[in-house]
Amino acid sequence: MFRLHRTASSGFTLVEGLVVITILGILTAIAAPSWLAFVNQQRLAEANEKIYLTMRDAQTRAIANKNIWQASFREIDGRIQAAVHPANENPSFWDSLSPSVRFDTVNTSLRESGGLHYIRFNDRGRIHGQLGRVTLVTQHGGEAKRCTIASTLLGVVRKARDRQCNRN
Repeated sequence: MFRLHRTASSGFTLVEGLVVITILGILTAIAAPSWLAFVNQQRLAEANEKIYLTMRDAQTRAIANKNIWQASFREIDGRIQAAVHPANENPSFWDSLSPSVRFDTVNTSLRESGGLHYIRFNDRGRIHGQLGRVTLVTQHGGEAKRCTIASTLLGVVRKARDRQCNRN
C-alpha cells in the first residue's frame, strides 16, 4: 500500500512576513507626506469657506435689518475666530476655525483695531468703508494660501487662492 506523506506548510515564513512589512513601511513613507498636504489643503479651504460665509452673512443681515452689520475676525491662542454682529455692538458669539490655519498678516488687508480685523456692510449690502481681504495659510508652512476678498464698493465678495491672494 502506498502511503502519502504530507508536509506541514501552512502560514508564512518569518522572511516573507518581514518582506511584506518592509514593503508596507516604504509605501507608507511615500504616501504620508502627500496625504498630510492634502489634509492641510482641505482644512485651509474649509476655513476660507467659513470666512466667506461669515462675510456674506453680515451682508445679508445688513440688508434684512436695514442697518450696518460687521463681520469680525480675530486670532486668540493661535486659533482664528469669526463673528457677525451689528456694527455698533460687540459680538456675543465667536465661531472658531480650524486650529491648523492662521492669518497671513502680510496679505490680510481688512481694517484692524486692537487685533480685530473687520469689514462692514451698509443697509444696501455695500461695503461701508474700506475694501480688503482675509488671507489664510496653514500653520505647518507651505506655499498654499486661500483668501476671501471684498473687491468692490458694491459689496462683491469672492474667494481666491495662492498667488491671487498676494497684495499688489
